[in-house]
Amino acid sequence: MKKVIKFIPMWKSLLYIFLAILLTTAAAQVLLFALYFLEKQSSRLAAFIELSGSFGLVPFFLLCLLPFALILSFFYLFERQRYMESAMKNMMKEMDSIAKGQFDQELTIEDGGVIGELAGRVNQLVLQLEKAKTEQKKAADIKNDLITNVAHDLRSPLTSIVGYLDLINEDRYKSEVELRYYIQIIHQKSHELNQLLNDLFEYTLVQNKEALVNEVPINLEEMLNQLSVQFQFQLKEAGMEMRQQFSYTETPFVIGEGTKLARVFENLIQNAIRYGKDGKYIDLLVKESEGLIEIEMANYGQVIPSIDLPYLFERFYRVEKSRSQYTGGSGLGLAIVKSILELHGGQIEAESSLGRTAFVVKLPKKSH
Repeated sequence: MKKVIKFIPMWKSLLYIFLAILLTTAAAQVLLFALYFLEKQSSRLAAFIELSGSFGLVPFFLLCLLPFALILSFFYLFERQRYMESAMKNMMKEMDSIAKGQFDQELTIEDGGVIGELAGRVNQLVLQLEKAKTEQKKAADIKNDLITNVAHDLRSPLTSIVGYLDLINEDRYKSEVELRYYIQIIHQKSHELNQLLNDLFEYTLVQNKEALVNEVPINLEEMLNQLSVQFQFQLKEAGMEMRQQFSYTETPFVIGEGTKLARVFENLIQNAIRYGKDGKYIDLLVKESEGLIEIEMANYGQVIPSIDLPYLFERFYRVEKSRSQYTGGSGLGLAIVKSILELHGGQIEAESSLGRTAFVVKLPKKSH
């Protein structure tokens, strides 16, 4: 109502009040003439008028107030209709701007009624469209980055493979030893290429965030013991030793897919071996914490700069920026780890300082 009153110009409001007074005066004169005429015709009405006269002008004032209010109400309804039409026109103009792609513009909510509700619904729709547009752009950027990174990582081993195959095909080698050396390089590059494609395939699968196919109770202590045995040869070859410390009241069980969770810890162990050789040890600590199982895997090799820590779990991110095959893997290992843990309702954090780098995995503990 206030917005309608504000919509009416001051001069028009005064005009409406003047017309209401004028029409009320005319109506009062007609009413007085009618009462005077009826008073002569009916004794009962004359008695009622005489009784009303004992209250002074109050009954007459109240009787005149009714047509005054009705006339003003008529003017108000007329102006409200005009206000609604004006609001609809403004809304149509704003919707035209939105239709042209200006999603940052919102409809002005000028009314708390149906039009205001309609404007609010349209604003929600525009907000969803803007969000969808942003997500679409983000998805396109991710796809372009993915293609660029994959192309970069595929080109390096493929270039080497093609180059050495050309040397062999054209008999440009000096001896059987050199030939075997070329074949060994081709074999190594093929293995790197196969590993990259496998990592890329697995990353794509876990990024879909589909439901876990085979959720069963998993004994983390048993799984980690099996993995430590599995990696004995790699640890010995790297001159490292894994030290385990389990601290909990009950056997740590979680719900999930064993193969996927095993991949998480395989990636973390491989990462610790690759970057922690100088430290000689990998410390594995498992403990309980408020309904969670915490698994901390620490090595004492290369320190990760603090500026790189927030980006470790992004796909294709490497602390060593040259993307060299000698200092890193596919760049997807930690991204796969994070995605798998998110599927299991878990999370992972990294910390690195004073010659110690640790990855802390948190998984919901199986409830009884």
